[in-house]
Amino acid sequence: MGAVLGLCSMASWIPCLCGSAPCLLCRCCPSGNNSTVTRLIYAFFLLLGVGIACIMLMPGMEEQLKKIPGFCEGGLGVEGHINCDVLVGYKAVYRVCFGMAMFFLLFSLLMIKVRSSQDPRAALHNGFWFFKFAAAAAITIGSFFISEGPFTTVWFYVGMAGAFCFILIQLVLLIDFAHSWNESWVEKMEEGNSRCWYAALLSVTAVNYLLSLVSLVLFYIYYTHSDGCTENKVFISINMLLCIAASVMSILPQIQESQPRSGLLQSSLVTLYTMYLTWSAMTNEPDRKCNPSLLGIIGLNSTSPAGQDHLVQWWDAQGIVGLILFLMCVLYSSIRNSSNAQVNKLTLTSDESALIEDGPQADSFEEGSSPNRAVDNEKDGVTYSYSFFHFMLFLASLYIMMTLTNWYSPDSNYEAMTSKWPSVWVKISSTWICIALYVWTLVAPLVLVNRDFD
Repeated sequence: MGAVLGLCSMASWIPCLCGSAPCLLCRCCPSGNNSTVTRLIYAFFLLLGVGIACIMLMPGMEEQLKKIPGFCEGGLGVEGHINCDVLVGYKAVYRVCFGMAMFFLLFSLLMIKVRSSQDPRAALHNGFWFFKFAAAAAITIGSFFISEGPFTTVWFYVGMAGAFCFILIQLVLLIDFAHSWNESWVEKMEEGNSRCWYAALLSVTAVNYLLSLVSLVLFYIYYTHSDGCTENKVFISINMLLCIAASVMSILPQIQESQPRSGLLQSSLVTLYTMYLTWSAMTNEPDRKCNPSLLGIIGLNSTSPAGQDHLVQWWDAQGIVGLILFLMCVLYSSIRNSSNAQVNKLTLTSDESALIEDGPQADSFEEGSSPNRAVDNEKDGVTYSYSFFHFMLFLASLYIMMTLTNWYSPDSNYEAMTSKWPSVWVKISSTWICIALYVWTLVAPLVLVNRDFD
């Protein structure tokens, strides 16, 4: 009897699986806006794919993956030349992320120029979840049967370019978050109890700069040597000087006059993020003397067995921090409610989104509807670009692919998994572009005097 009731309960969800986000939300979540709920569901899709990709690298999975035709036997004939246990996990992550990327890229193309929820394509974006889940699963499973050929090599460079773009998007969202954070605390300072909020603002800023300073010291100690590692010395020194210059620029009288809300909180977050990117770049340097493992630094693994440098381990320190930043970025992009005009233009978000997403209005609910039902708040216009949101998830899929494989690629003979200099230069160049973007947000009102940046 219990099983029958359970089946009936599950059957009642079938219309919701084929319907829209409000239907999915109505039974288990508080009231919310359709635009936010839809983005959260897509974020769940992406996170589910990330979990599957992580499982592909877990011990024991290689035996199952070897059963897939062409993965380790035949194809390029790599069996016997490389640790097949490593290669199949590496290739499986590429296949899973390829499936996710193609799914989101397809929707990015389908959703170009959708203006409101009245567009027929909006129904596909906001509903039919069961069919979309089935389509994503089918694309991912089918990708495992793609013949090897140049696929892995080509997809590595595509992933590197996409990850580079996603790093820049992370910075845009970080600046947006910092501006929103700073504005919120400054407003509370002006409303009352200013000393408390001023102390909190100062403390957070000081902690960010302190962590950045500690990172610099550790970089010079462990990633440079007196008789070598010249590239690391140059990377660390240049980024340190650039961060100092950006921080000083943020508090100049001319900048403060044009942007009273800019300050050291935003600069401290950008500095800390730059230190992370610098560290991430140095962990991909091919020379192991200039790129010690975290276990080696803390003394738990001072010597590495011969031939083990090529192993792909997604759970290393750099990968874990990258995953955390990735999760924060995806979730924030799904629920963000920004009034920053510059950021809204960069992310193709409408200026009205902040007003629309403040919360559902009482008269927006249909009469007799469930109190826990999402509201269609996009009848008059979308609050974010559907196409750009899917394109961002496409780039996120590539970023997570590169993060889980530590930006490694097989060498020309498929005899080892190695770090290469292109990965280092992509990450380092992203630090310079990130700082340049932040500096531009500071000086833009002074350069483009005829533009409104409020």
